[in-house]
Amino acid sequence: MLVLIICATSVSACGDAAAGDESLTLGFVNGANTEFHTCLQRAVDAEAKAAGATLIAANSKQDPGTELNNIEDMISRDVDALIVQTVNVDALKNDITKAKNANIPIFLTSVITSDTSDILGAVVVDLRQVGALDAGYIAKDAGDQPVEVGVIAGAPGAASDLMVNGFKDALPSTATVVANQPGMFNRAKAQDVAENMIQAHPNLRYAFVANEEMAFGALQAFQAAGKNVKIVTSNGTAEGLAAVRDGRFAATVANSATVTGQLAVRNTITLLDKGDAERIANTPIKLITKDNLAEAPQYCLEG
Repeated sequence: MLVLIICATSVSACGDAAAGDESLTLGFVNGANTEFHTCLQRAVDAEAKAAGATLIAANSKQDPGTELNNIEDMISRDVDALIVQTVNVDALKNDITKAKNANIPIFLTSVITSDTSDILGAVVVDLRQVGALDAGYIAKDAGDQPVEVGVIAGAPGAASDLMVNGFKDALPSTATVVANQPGMFNRAKAQDVAENMIQAHPNLRYAFVANEEMAFGALQAFQAAGKNVKIVTSNGTAEGLAAVRDGRFAATVANSATVTGQLAVRNTITLLDKGDAERIANTPIKLITKDNLAEAPQYCLEG
């Protein structure tokens, strides 16, 4: 899922402190090392620097226990606010409790719990709608024809579950999900899953893959098997858009990691200052096909 530009393995100072004793210190706990998480880190780091804030960052590497340890470490450093990209929705309950007990505001990215009264705010991607948009492409493309669909999910919990459920719920009755396996947001793992999937289901027509990194692994497996499986996926990276352009992917749902990271820092700082910012903001999403490639937002800042 790539290598973080900053603080990929442990908590460390990652920003230039603003001058003066009243410099704002933000803690950022990232969830993994996918391209999304890498680009999210870049955006958070750049926006914090632009605001003159000090940023302390850590990576939980898809492990809820590590996430809680990172939260506790941030609390011990007495950050002014915490920004968290969780690895699991269930993990958020302990995270929020820890931060609340320490009187440190917590701001969430990508997903939130049903009760938002204990958080400072959030910037979220409507992940169920991401899945639904990809399902909508299949519905339109397949028409009334019965089709078999495979699902290559990410890691269980948080983003992946929401996307997959949104996808399955929005599929037409003529589309049957014949396989649903996690690719763990890893290209090689997704390739293995796709190889097994196409062997078990040689008539597979479509595959929903939870991110573009895994989609490239699935593509390699399908091509090696000589099968033309139409892939719908999510992210909107430069590489992913190129694959849509030349037909390797049928569609992707663009949801810019850069926009998410920028909004997270801006809104955290504004809300801390009691300013006018939307508490629960949404990152725009858009289904991208060959027909509207020019409408895709920038996914990632230059490293």
